[in-house]
Amino acid sequence: MSGLTTHVLDTMHGRPAAGVSLRLSRDGKTVASAITNMDGRADQPLLTGPELTAGQYRLEFDIGEYYRDMGVTLPDPAFLDVVVIDFGVSDTASHYHVPLLVSPFGYSTYRGS
Repeated sequence: MSGLTTHVLDTMHGRPAAGVSLRLSRDGKTVASAITNMDGRADQPLLTGPELTAGQYRLEFDIGEYYRDMGVTLPDPAFLDVVVIDFGVSDTASHYHVPLLVSPFGYSTYRGS
């Protein structure tokens, strides 16, 4: 099954990050948006099957807003406000899962399964 999914884990609190607004764009145009559910995942794949074409994509996560909503005091400006992940899709027959592990001061990502 090909497609693109994501999820967000809040490493500060040790739990899924529910309520994170995110956007997926290609060539400067937003192609999908979502808000993470209680499991930190978008309810639906951001792209499926034929929608997933080879090329460069950008995921943007509104992390500063998420932590402010959680009651975390952030500096002004926040060290991380919008986390941007630029990545490429080369094999459109494959599934791409792009998780984000995040705290107010750092993040990591990888190609998951």
